[in-house]
Amino acid sequence: MSKTIKVALAGAGAFGIKHLDGIKNIDGVEVVSLIGRELEKTKEVAVKYGIGHVTTDLAESLALSEVDAVILCTPTQMHASQSIACLKAGKHVQVEIPLADSWKDAEEVVRLSKESGKVAMCGHTRRFNPSHQWVNHKIKAGEFNIQQM
Repeated sequence: MSKTIKVALAGAGAFGIKHLDGIKNIDGVEVVSLIGRELEKTKEVAVKYGIGHVTTDLAESLALSEVDAVILCTPTQMHASQSIACLKAGKHVQVEIPLADSWKDAEEVVRLSKESGKVAMCGHTRRFNPSHQWVNHKIKAGEFNIQQM
């Protein structure tokens, strides 16, 4: 029997809810803490998804011993500092893109991930979207050429 991965999710808005909808379809993963900017709105989301711990303070969730990993669905300017806080707290971290808004901060997250042995990853789930896969296959097959970016 494998261990259930206990997750804290920061960001109870649109992206966070997409993650919560996805996680409920994955066996062996449980969101045990939800972090949001507005406590009452965050509580409403937590009730809907059966999440017992709600806070507006990431550090409070990081202090929970049962939390194995954190998903960050927060504003870009918070990504690097929050990723660093997660890694320093001994938690794995998945952060929405981009990882950081500076190269220096991104390098620091990578350094701490290596140093701690904890996974730090960026999520970009649209690569699994059928329309994105279709375009990718067309480009790989030489049927589409990128003209401008």
